[in-house]
Amino acid sequence: MNEQIREIRALKKRNNILILAHYYMSPELQKLESEGGITDLLGDSLALSVAAAKSDASSIIFCGVRFMAETAKILSPNSHVFIPDPSAGCSLAESITAKDVIALRQRYPGVPVIAYINTYAETKAECDIICTSRNATSIAASFKEDTLLFIPDIFMGNNLRKSIADATGKKLLLWDGRCEVHEQFEINQISALQMSYPDAELLMHWEVPDLTVNEAFQHQTGVLGSTSDIIQYVGNSSSRQFILASECDLGAVLKSTYKDKEFITPCIRCPHMKKITLQNTLELLRKIDNKEMITEEILLDHELMDRARLPLNRMLEFS
Repeated sequence: MNEQIREIRALKKRNNILILAHYYMSPELQKLESEGGITDLLGDSLALSVAAAKSDASSIIFCGVRFMAETAKILSPNSHVFIPDPSAGCSLAESITAKDVIALRQRYPGVPVIAYINTYAETKAECDIICTSRNATSIAASFKEDTLLFIPDIFMGNNLRKSIADATGKKLLLWDGRCEVHEQFEINQISALQMSYPDAELLMHWEVPDLTVNEAFQHQTGVLGSTSDIIQYVGNSSSRQFILASECDLGAVLKSTYKDKEFITPCIRCPHMKKITLQNTLELLRKIDNKEMITEEILLDHELMDRARLPLNRMLEFS
């Protein structure tokens, strides 16, 4: 065990701190404490925030991007929530603002607004309900209105559009937001991999461009889903080869979980996620331990948190 890990583990124990790590963190941050690492819980953003709310830890360090740490703060308002680098943002969350949602409501009066969880607190507060890719269809079905606004991911919206229409008869109006990582999975790139690995199954995130998804699945089977869906699918599949179209370090989770299977991926990493490191996590813990001035804490207005918690709680009824 290296000295960084040893010190992080000692400091978090002394200060009763829970460390959460998203699947897109680099491998050394994904490693659980029980396996020799620093992390208490590894998962996707919503599952981590829900689990943290049930914890008795006095403070939470979220190794992820800012909107994830905000969600943890909203669901654990009495805990101190920190992010090792406050500049770790998200192109998708930044593609829409609270003012944009207010303008959409004026343009489409009476149309409910469903927001993907990859949004900031101010945006969430202006929406009717939050969703994940797993519960988007059941949430859409719960509204009496025939037309719904889905924000902010246009690719995810296009991928969901047909399944929601088929299941519910409802129409989605979309916002033109996108994830700078997933939009790089273009069909020419995926087609080349399909030709090289004809027996591989496809693992694609909902945020991959719909043109890529539609073309790729004409030639091979697999799953289009959330990070958790992808992990679960691999576990249930008899295939030994998979083409992964998602953030590169999801491959680390898959490789460590399914050591007998091969994962082929264009290694596209999220620059925001990679701002979180062992070193700045350690530096944050030292500040907390020494009671120094801390700029890494997530501070949200209580009224804003109350408003943002309403659509989050509505979503959790479907989880």
